[in-house]
Amino acid sequence: MKSGSTEDAPAAGAEADSTAPGTTRRRRSRKAGRTQEYLLFAALVLPNLVLLGIFTYRPLLDNIRLSFFSWNISSPNPPKFVGFDNYTEWFDGLVNGGHSWTVVSNTIIFTATTVIGSMVLGLALAMLLDQQIKGRGLVRSAVFAPYVIAGAAIGIAFQFIFDPRFGLISGMLGSLGIKSPDFYQDPNWALFMVTMTFLWKNLGYAFVIYLAALQAKPAELYEAAEIDRASGWTVFRRVTLPMLRPTTFFLSITVMLNSLQVFDIIYVMTRGGPQGNGTTTMVFQVYQETFVNYRAGYGATVATIMFLILLVITVLQVRSMDRGNTK
Repeated sequence: MKSGSTEDAPAAGAEADSTAPGTTRRRRSRKAGRTQEYLLFAALVLPNLVLLGIFTYRPLLDNIRLSFFSWNISSPNPPKFVGFDNYTEWFDGLVNGGHSWTVVSNTIIFTATTVIGSMVLGLALAMLLDQQIKGRGLVRSAVFAPYVIAGAAIGIAFQFIFDPRFGLISGMLGSLGIKSPDFYQDPNWALFMVTMTFLWKNLGYAFVIYLAALQAKPAELYEAAEIDRASGWTVFRRVTLPMLRPTTFFLSITVMLNSLQVFDIIYVMTRGGPQGNGTTTMVFQVYQETFVNYRAGYGATVATIMFLILLVITVLQVRSMDRGNTK
């Protein structure tokens, strides 16, 4: 028995010695594999981070810094530090019903109308053109086409449509004995004009996104609803809308960002007027203050405030989406 034990001991030791190098090699191989993955990740991500830092975050920080200065860009004098004076001026105009209040009101009306309008109409058109109807391909192209046309070109075309003397709308209303509104002199009608123009241009974007989501819907859910004899409204409310929730969330952010950044249509059609600021939105105010009034510091202040508003709205939307997913 003893001799057998002494013979087995060297064999066990030899087996352990032969196993240890194999385990070590596997560990080294896994570590080398992780290192290669990290290096590949860094090689792919680092250039993008550098570009974002140079062309996005650095200008953002420079804009925030400039908002604390008073700088006439047409003057050779250097910027003058004024602290929060620019912010005080802007918020005074907001609280006291001044220029800032008019600009914010225009921005809210324009953005809310275009976001809600394009999403509601886009969903309605997507559901209609998702059906098997004749000529739907041509109609889909016609609905999406305005989105890829330059805003300046659309603005010029719609100037003739809304012209109160010889425009298309004027002619149609005149045939009914109704006088056309003065879209270029009345601030309310001017804001309506640019809002409807951008809504028509942006409708195709929401339409295409909703159409893609509808075409990816699982047929089993609708078959189950059909078996249960659910009405069309019930199917839409209990099946379609919940299924489109991520798409709606995505569109609510992207369409809002597109609406808040509109410049070309307003510039071509009204130059921010009539009556000074009838159609001036916050992004157009940035242009006016910086390149028309030569107040780069105040323009940077408006841009910073708009950035903070967008940041808060986006965070609230993301949290709302997360709460909906956890329920």
